[in-house]
Amino acid sequence: MSHKTIEELNKIAKDELAKIEGKTLTPKDRMGIPQQEMPSREPKQRAREMGEVALGYTAEQAIVEANRCLQCKNQPCISGCPVNVQIPQFIAQVAKGEFKAAVDIIKQTSLLPAICGRVCPQEKQCQGQCTIGKTYKSAEKAVSIGRLERFVADWERENNKVTLPEIAAKTGKKVAIIGAGPAGLTVAADCARAGHEVTVFEAFHKAGGVMMYGIPEFRLPKKIVQNEIDNLKKMGVNFELNFLVGRTNTLEQILTEKKFDAAFVGTGAGLPKFMNIPGENLIGVFSANEYLTRANLMKGYDKEHAATPIYEAKHVVVCGAGNVAMDAARMALRLGAEQVDVVYRRTRTEMPARLEEIAHAEEEGINFRFLENPVEVLGTEDGHVRGVKCLSYELGEPDASGRRSPVAIPGSEHDIECDAMIVALGNGSNPLLVKTTPGLDADKKGHIIVDESQATSHAKVWAGGDIVLGAATVILAMGEGRKAAASINEYLAK
Repeated sequence: MSHKTIEELNKIAKDELAKIEGKTLTPKDRMGIPQQEMPSREPKQRAREMGEVALGYTAEQAIVEANRCLQCKNQPCISGCPVNVQIPQFIAQVAKGEFKAAVDIIKQTSLLPAICGRVCPQEKQCQGQCTIGKTYKSAEKAVSIGRLERFVADWERENNKVTLPEIAAKTGKKVAIIGAGPAGLTVAADCARAGHEVTVFEAFHKAGGVMMYGIPEFRLPKKIVQNEIDNLKKMGVNFELNFLVGRTNTLEQILTEKKFDAAFVGTGAGLPKFMNIPGENLIGVFSANEYLTRANLMKGYDKEHAATPIYEAKHVVVCGAGNVAMDAARMALRLGAEQVDVVYRRTRTEMPARLEEIAHAEEEGINFRFLENPVEVLGTEDGHVRGVKCLSYELGEPDASGRRSPVAIPGSEHDIECDAMIVALGNGSNPLLVKTTPGLDADKKGHIIVDESQATSHAKVWAGGDIVLGAATVILAMGEGRKAAASINEYLAK
């Protein structure tokens, strides 16, 4: 993959802009405009630094990319967006250079465009429905909706043009939000807009949930997340940090003793899943959750000032192939590993991670070992990891999800030497809140059961995000938050 500088890419955009300026573009003209490549930092250098990898479009690139949009009458991209951002309308404003008007359209339905523009799996959602992408039979060739969303959000922030939504007259009603992740922050914003007094209770010492502890700095700078939280504070939202609901107080105590009229539970899925293989308790085996939390939230990469030690390893094996596995593998490089292997029991085609994350990992030198899976972690006499025993696999018939099932090849055991292993196989729900809240029903996996309005079995409690869905995405959590907030506001209005 060629690596062009931001200056080279901007010159290409300026040349394209000169061709289309002042012209009335036909759909054929729009189809002929080349997709604008996202500028990014040089791979070998960035792989050892925490700075953001993707640098964002220039204004010229954004205008050229926006002119690729066909402004389809049936607007298929909107149906692919969990919060129904009015995508063609905002892109039409970008095409005219009206960046503030564009971001204001997005903010009618999404208050976190700088975050969603960076971390949403657009190729599976809005861009997956784009007519241009479908014409080329590739979501990668679709209009770059996420990059345009990021651009206008960054432009607004960097030019001090941020405006806060209007707040309705005070209602005297109090709403408790449990968990300061994407679902909780979305509900907080929508309930504050409606004039309710909102307090967010967060177990960690910083608000932001997975956006703070899970997604690395090089993909989502923490100052951007903090900026969104500061905007909520300006809207009157209160934050109580280091407050673990179920321990500090129960949910019942919050509703009765603290006299809240409604509560939303958005505690996420923070309980890591392990492989349950021999040797998994050796020193040097981590859940991706713990590894990333130490590095991100506790800034473990800043060894002089960090609030936590980081386990130093030269050869790290990462098990899994989702976005979290990519984050953990790329973080291991930045924490000093000389070699990082991602072990996955299927092939590249079946990887659930975003295409951009896989490409960035490959550019940075992450090694992928497909059709392999650990069956044992090997240890030294003093209990440290010295390697992983793996089996080789081949692909059989597709499973229920349509992905081909991996089938172990008998007698194919082999060892990979390493001194650390990170398990990135997803997370389950922490049972604490459900166990300490009588009348709150959950399924056998610990996911809180809700109806179509996100209301739970408990009269005054709604829930959404990963605690309901299992591990999902920031935007899906926000979509559930919007539904819950609308239902809470309607309930309190009665």
